[in-house]
Amino acid sequence: MSEQAKPLRAGVVGAGVFGGYHASKYVADERTEFIGVFDPVSDHSARLTQTHGGEVFSSLSALIEAADILTVASPAMFHHDAVSRALSAGRHVLVEKPVAASVSEGRDLVSLAKERELILQVGHQERFVFDAMGLFGELPRLKLLHARRMGTPSPRNLDVSVTLDLMIHDIDLVLALAGQGPRHIEAELKADRGGLGDHIYASLEFEDGFTATLESSRVAEVRDRVMLLGYEGGDQVEVDFLNKRFANEGALRLDPDFADAPQARDSLGANVGAFVGAVLDPKARSVAASGSDGLLALETALRIDEAAGGDSRLS
Repeated sequence: MSEQAKPLRAGVVGAGVFGGYHASKYVADERTEFIGVFDPVSDHSARLTQTHGGEVFSSLSALIEAADILTVASPAMFHHDAVSRALSAGRHVLVEKPVAASVSEGRDLVSLAKERELILQVGHQERFVFDAMGLFGELPRLKLLHARRMGTPSPRNLDVSVTLDLMIHDIDLVLALAGQGPRHIEAELKADRGGLGDHIYASLEFEDGFTATLESSRVAEVRDRVMLLGYEGGDQVEVDFLNKRFANEGALRLDPDFADAPQARDSLGANVGAFVGAVLDPKARSVAASGSDGLLALETALRIDEAAGGDSRLS
């Protein structure tokens, strides 16, 4: 890069698995220089920098001061503090989902980013797989959608409901296709631990008649992740996300070789790349989730938990 176009100095907040993923994408992108990480657990930061380089920052303030852009990949309860401090300092932010721990915190972040004219992007990167298929293209009106995302037991994210842990991916995809929030939600808690949902079924209705049913579990015997989309005129598409293939029962203009596209092979990398691109050119076209998109997904997820009579997170 020329002297006039120096790489953006990129930092990461949170040295867990996703923090490492984001660091690796910044290292690989010639438009960015990965400068380091802040995590309250210094041993975690040390391990990340041993792998990806960069500096172990002793405080969030020091990292914000040194960076041009930041990924926030800490637990959701810390998102508001880190993101708001970064935005207030004039830094662009990519925050992993959910955008915040509460709707009020999410609204505050979206408002602050708009006020400061900064990029606030959310880690709903599965949009890029949809885009590679062509499902965001010029297609007939979508009438119905059924999604099933089943996961086997894992020690990860047990402090939040399966809605915030797994279903939120499909919630965001549904909202991106619908272009609006649902007018009505019904939900059923099929398995829980003291009110915290482990298996939830939800039905979403939209103003234009589009309906979506979503089912997610993290106590299933086998992993499964499929989606059926039905369009006006009778066309249907059945997507198998685990095997990255789909059945196109009709003449819809979709890409059967989408799995070979870079944004489908590495959707997280595509999301990070789109974030960097948006910072360099705010007018660039992107399917990435904005702060407002992330807020709507969070709000919908919390409405589903409420409709199911369950909790969204441990008190």
